[in-house]
Amino acid sequence: MTMFSTAPSNASRRFLTRTRVAALAVSLAATGVLAGAVPAQARTTHDTGGLQCRGQGVDSTAKIRYRTEILIKAPLSTVWNLQTDVARWPAWQEPVTSAKRLDSGPFRERSRFRWTTPVPETPHTPATTLVITSTVGQLRHQACIRWTGPAIGEGLRIDRGVHVWTFTRVRGGVLVRTEETHAGEQIETDVPLATEFLGMGLEAWLKALKETAEARA
Repeated sequence: MTMFSTAPSNASRRFLTRTRVAALAVSLAATGVLAGAVPAQARTTHDTGGLQCRGQGVDSTAKIRYRTEILIKAPLSTVWNLQTDVARWPAWQEPVTSAKRLDSGPFRERSRFRWTTPVPETPHTPATTLVITSTVGQLRHQACIRWTGPAIGEGLRIDRGVHVWTFTRVRGGVLVRTEETHAGEQIETDVPLATEFLGMGLEAWLKALKETAEARA
């Protein structure tokens, strides 16, 4: 019997699996976070109505779904411009390693953008870069956005992600709400864990958006 083994333990496998799913969620959500404590500024909502933009919401049949919100003490124009200036996401979202528009002009319905995030090595898959190609389906200026798209990497795949954002002026700033669903055979192998890390990703995105917008207010 030796003290060390070259084969990963069950605990190690689970840790690496959680790390992989976390990175996957971070990338599609556009960063990462849930579990444990939700930041004081954010409040997770659980109503089944779902967020909508121009009458369209997330995938109602998806097994993986998370919704949350945050109050940002900054002008609506500042929050909106940060969120829609896709090419500059890497400047304030550390997990986003690259981002570019695939069309020109104002961010609008039918706009497309591609962005990337690294995914760590696991016992079953190599380290890779997840590529997300998103298409804006619905948009109302300074009010809401809904985009969809797959996330694909070597040995990793989310077949369909749907992400809805709403922006509402309220006393003290802007209430930003977000809801996202994931669907796909691979990502659905552990729904509770995938949902947990999707939530982590959305909470992190909101936190980064809040910190950046308030610093510029």
